[in-house]
Amino acid sequence: MKIYTKTGDKGETSLYGGTRVSKASARVESYGTIDELNSFIGFAKAEINDERILNQLKKIQFDLFTVGSESATPTDKLMLANGKSRLSLMISETEIEELEQWMDEFEATLEPLQYFILPGGGKGATSLHICRTVCRRAERSLVFLNGHEEVRPELIKYLNRLSDYLFVLARYVSKIHGEQEEYWNPNDRGQ
Repeated sequence: MKIYTKTGDKGETSLYGGTRVSKASARVESYGTIDELNSFIGFAKAEINDERILNQLKKIQFDLFTVGSESATPTDKLMLANGKSRLSLMISETEIEELEQWMDEFEATLEPLQYFILPGGGKGATSLHICRTVCRRAERSLVFLNGHEEVRPELIKYLNRLSDYLFVLARYVSKIHGEQEEYWNPNDRGQ
C-alpha cells in the first residue's frame, strides 16, 4: 500500500466520518497542532533518561492520539444512533486527574515559585518548555474551534492541565539534572 493518496492535492482532507474540509479549517488546525505536540513530546523523550517520566510521557502520547482522533471527528459524526461514541476511546476526568496526580508528586519536590521561569535549562527541560508552549497553542486552537463547532469540554481541560504538567515536569527535570533555573525578575533586567 502506498503512503500517498493524492486526495489532498487540492488543499482538502477527509475528517473521521468522511466529511471533506479545507486543510486550513479550524478542525484540521486543531488536530494538526495536537499531532505537532505529540511529535515534540517524542523529541523531549529522547533527552530524558528517567523511566518514570518516560512512562508518563508515553501515556500522554497515547492520550494525545485519543484527543486528536476526537478533534478530527465532527460533533454530528461522533455519536452513533444507539447513543454510544463512534470512537473506542475518549478523554475523561480519569486522564485529567492522572495529570494532576503526577504534577502534585513532582511539585512536592520543587522550591516554590517566586518569579516567572525563563524557558531553558538542559536539553530535556528546554524540550519540555517547547512542548508546553505548543500545548498552549493546541489548547487555543481547540478553544477557537469550540467557538464554531462544539468541542467536548474534557478535551480543552485535558490540554490545559497538560500544559501545566509540562511546566512542572520541565522544572523537575532541571532539578534532577542539577540545572539552575533562571528567573524573570523585573528588578534584575537580565543582568
